[in-house]
Amino acid sequence: MLIPDIIIAIDGYSSTGKSSFAKSIAAEFSFLYLDSGALYRGVTLFAMENGFIGQNGNIDEFSLKKSLENLDIHFESGPQGSRTFIGGRCIEKDIRSLAVSDKVSPIAALPSVRNFVNYKLREFGRKRRVVMDGRDIGTTVFPDAELKIFMTADPEVRARRRTDELISKGNAVSFEDVLKNIEERDYIDSHREVSPLTMAPDAIVLDNSEMTMEQQMDWIRQVIKDRFCTR
Repeated sequence: MLIPDIIIAIDGYSSTGKSSFAKSIAAEFSFLYLDSGALYRGVTLFAMENGFIGQNGNIDEFSLKKSLENLDIHFESGPQGSRTFIGGRCIEKDIRSLAVSDKVSPIAALPSVRNFVNYKLREFGRKRRVVMDGRDIGTTVFPDAELKIFMTADPEVRARRRTDELISKGNAVSFEDVLKNIEERDYIDSHREVSPLTMAPDAIVLDNSEMTMEQQMDWIRQVIKDRFCTR
């Protein structure tokens, strides 16, 4: 299937499988996959490790903003796909922990952080033919994206998926804690002042509560065929 050099923007709630879906699209259609969530998680890990988040949860935004000026966070491609680095250190495993998940929404709500990540993403997406997932890709980062998808799923379904994923990676977590984290992130993401999670007017909704990955890929193949396939 031949399609033009477009940008595919995938937004939606946490733990809906946006990254897995985007990676599958990238692999099938030879697109570059960009994980905006990994950048936000990377900044969060950086803030945690450098003392910019106090024990009471307060964030030293001024110091964090100054430090971002020299933060080398980037993607590197390899046999297993794109990985996230700070300098020469691969942080892919560290940023997927529940500890980072607990802090990422408040960090991602900061205007200075969003400006930093959006700048990075636009640089990566300059050549187009990319698929990118996050919270505000189709509304803020790439409002001109040719295809916008908004993903959603039942919170308990998302919590079960996320719990199984974390346990499979050796993390000792409970379903109740993960569900609470997801509900808190949904609220913060939807109510932040800067670029809140919202569906772009021209986005297509994908509710994958009861869909397998193959069913989701069948869905996107049909969407792309209908809209962009060269006949």
